[in-house]
Amino acid sequence: DGLTEVLAHRSDSLRDKFIEIPCSEDYDSHKRFEGCTPRKCGRGVTDAVITREEAERIRRIAERGLSLGGSDGGASILDLHSGALSLGKHFVNLYRYFGDKIQDIFTEEDFALYRDVRQRIQQRIAQVFGISSSAMYLTKPTFFSRMNSTAAKTTHDEYWHPHVDKVTYGSFDYTSLLYLSDYSEDFGGGRFVFMDADSNKTVEPRAGRVSFFTSGSENLHRVEKVQWGTRFAITISFTCDPEHGIGDPLLA
Repeated sequence: DGLTEVLAHRSDSLRDKFIEIPCSEDYDSHKRFEGCTPRKCGRGVTDAVITREEAERIRRIAERGLSLGGSDGGASILDLHSGALSLGKHFVNLYRYFGDKIQDIFTEEDFALYRDVRQRIQQRIAQVFGISSSAMYLTKPTFFSRMNSTAAKTTHDEYWHPHVDKVTYGSFDYTSLLYLSDYSEDFGGGRFVFMDADSNKTVEPRAGRVSFFTSGSENLHRVEKVQWGTRFAITISFTCDPEHGIGDPLLA
């Protein structure tokens, strides 16, 4: 694996840790939005934006939603915006599939908490990168993930390959992850790994921890395979392009 450095141990309580790195050229092939498109690139970790208690409440939203489906393999997703839910080897639209029964699963409070947490993460990213929070837009996909050690059944389950978010999704400019469970307590493996030329830098998930970074090739990354237990997280992504913006999910 080469050298590995831990950026954030599970036992750390980090107010703010930020490492600036030179921006890749990925942003040059897209339209630039002044005051938002990254000119300063890097990665940060904070345990001071979302409380553990809030993370546990958010995890319960994920658990309730994912209990309605779940993939046959090791990775399941739930997207409250589009309604996408893993079911077997496929996806269904949660809102169409369950119709009015959705009100029995989620509450207005759930969606208000989700929105509040998303806004706080957006504000922290804007603050750290010196951009205007109002110039950033939520973009898709933004989703809950549940990972366990079940063998992959489809390519959707193969979450451990190195990738660059801006290459996969052109709209992404800033990516964030809110962890909803604890490394080495709720699951083994499953650390987040930034793959740099000289070494790997890992983030050990802990409930309430937010990891955020610019989405270009300067932050090539992967997730280790989960060896045991269950890892919950939510990926929340932002774009500078209003045409790719999406609204917060609504309890129809």
